[in-house]
Amino acid sequence: MLYRLTKIVSAPMLHLLWPTTVTGHEHVPVSGPAIMASNHLSILDSTFLPLVLKRQVRFVAKAEYFTGNPVTAMWMRATGQISIDRQSPTSAQDMLDAAAEVLRKGELFGIYPEGTRSPDGRLYRGKVGVAWLALATGAPVVPVAMEGTGEVLPIGAARPRLGRVKVRIGKPMTFSGSETSARDRRRVTDEIMFAIQELSGQEYVTSYAPSRSQTK
Repeated sequence: MLYRLTKIVSAPMLHLLWPTTVTGHEHVPVSGPAIMASNHLSILDSTFLPLVLKRQVRFVAKAEYFTGNPVTAMWMRATGQISIDRQSPTSAQDMLDAAAEVLRKGELFGIYPEGTRSPDGRLYRGKVGVAWLALATGAPVVPVAMEGTGEVLPIGAARPRLGRVKVRIGKPMTFSGSETSARDRRRVTDEIMFAIQELSGQEYVTSYAPSRSQTK
């Protein structure tokens, strides 16, 4: 209820300031679990993707977002995001376990396979957590390409700029294999990243994206 109310109140303002278009919405399952796997250009990706979807989509967010800025904390709770302690040695598995629980409840879960925002607009090699999730739960993967969010709020910017946002959604993908097989996890992840790259048109980088600390 709170999620719907938040969306009803915020959506008109977001659309007015940042006109947002979506293609491929028919590819999102009307019910049941699905993994929305997207490229990652800006922290605003987690705002504009839910904006264009009829169903609620949940993301994992670092715990600091829930304890810092009160407005941000309120938004995170209102939109049903999941708090994870990124400093915990088990944070990666904690995230996957939380995501699997969301999917088992028949909900949508959003994930950025690159693991971090792209530092230069290119699409980087995906981490295999998305494949583990797909193989462990059997949920379909829906590839997503965000465009324009990196210009609206680039890494390091304090305030968003005016601009247009586009969201492209691809056909659901299903996979066979075992989540315990490193070869299967790598194969599935690469197929997902190829689908995202086809939607986004980004240049693909065969290495992992550097963390923010590495780019400073």
